[in-house]
Amino acid sequence: MRARSAAMPYAPEVQTIAQTIQLSVSPVFMLAGIGALLNVLAGRLSRVVDRSRALEALHPRSTGPEHDRYVAELRLLDRRMANINSALFLAVSSAVMTCVVVATLFVAVLSGLHIGQFVAVSFILAMALLIASLVLFMIEVRMSIRAIQVRDELLR
Repeated sequence: MRARSAAMPYAPEVQTIAQTIQLSVSPVFMLAGIGALLNVLAGRLSRVVDRSRALEALHPRSTGPEHDRYVAELRLLDRRMANINSALFLAVSSAVMTCVVVATLFVAVLSGLHIGQFVAVSFILAMALLIASLVLFMIEVRMSIRAIQVRDELLR
């Protein structure tokens, strides 16, 4: 048998790659959850945009209290759209950081780098971005509840 030469390139063992794949499973599940959140946020944004377009069509023909209600609802819808857009941005940023974590795990294993701190910080950042997105989603849901309350004059 020949001795391993110094010129031979580094080739990680299959077991090392398998362990790296196991480590990357949790972030991949997180990506699936983020994908579901993005789907919900996009659906909510679509409904808010549709409602704002409907009100924009009614707005010019309205007067008095009806006009004031339309303006108030349009303002609320505008804030909701801004919150949903911010939540979408944060969720996508979290997904990107999660992908960076997975890619970095493989780069570290394949290149023999000891960059555990970078991987940990990247994952913490991904989680922080996801938390911020979820908080904005929660705020937007609360705002939507205010928008769908039945007016007092209709309950009399």
